Amino acid sequence: MSVLSQPYFHDEAAAYQKLESIVWPNGPTCPHCGAVDRIYPLAGKTTRIGLKKCGYCRQQFTVKVGTVFESSHVPLYKWFQAAYLLCSSKKGISAHQLHRVLEVTYKTAWFMAHRLREAMTTMGMDDPMGGDGAIVEVDETFIGRDKSIKPDHEKKGRGYAHKHKVLALVDRTTGRARAMVVNSLKAKDLMPILAENIAKETAVCTDEAGQYVHLGKHFARHGVVRHGIGEYGRGETHTNTIEGYFSIFKRGMKGVYQHCAKKHLHRYVAEFNFRYNERAHADQERTRIALSGIVGKRLTYRFAPEL
Repeated sequence: MSVLSQPYFHDEAAAYQKLESIVWPNGPTCPHCGAVDRIYPLAGKTTRIGLKKCGYCRQQFTVKVGTVFESSHVPLYKWFQAAYLLCSSKKGISAHQLHRVLEVTYKTAWFMAHRLREAMTTMGMDDPMGGDGAIVEVDETFIGRDKSIKPDHEKKGRGYAHKHKVLALVDRTTGRARAMVVNSLKAKDLMPILAENIAKETAVCTDEAGQYVHLGKHFARHGVVRHGIGEYGRGETHTNTIEGYFSIFKRGMKGVYQHCAKKHLHRYVAEFNFRYNERAHADQERTRIALSGIVGKRLTYRFAPEL
């Protein structure tokens, strides 16, 4: 039997029940006053599926209130299908593909995908990475073109100054990644970011880029691998793990999404962070974890394609 034959992928009532079990594992909570008791379902021929009422504040609500699904007119079971497709596709799924599979407009599919990426943001980003005896790899990559930066004399060819800059960290001990969009790769701009995201007892591995020269002063140890002379590993000193992360990220961004505006890039990065960090889970469980992050996040801007 296919995973997609589950009732919550096709039936609206089953979809609400499934989402309630994810968002309210200990029972309903009123999003208006925070009450956890005296909440009862409303019934009737014209009553919306999943509608409940709070006995304290007398407000009506569904499980979608206060989440990225709030005010959406797309059936909830289609949201489950979209979430499963996004979480199970190893390099992502384009809005055009979602639009064809879900039979919604391209604008709707685009917005759905961004709402789901918003649910994935900040997951696992609370505590510093590494620690005593741990090794964290640090590297950066470049993607697309930052249209706010004009190349000198519109010169074409190689160069990275005009591209979007993505900094990434991978903790070898936990196998978790943390990537983020940055405006500058200068040492003075990167150091506060690294100090906030990596515990000072950590051993750090980087390539020979100049912005990392003084990391040894801030962390327990700094190992450098010199790619310029053909060196790609020296014992524990290497950046092969983070290169693997970037290979998936760039294949997805170039092969699936192709174009991305800077204002949306952080959500695409969050998507790849999430899938990488939850890769040990089965697709269904990864989807459940993603949906557990929908609370307290809203996107209200109108459609704006990532071009």
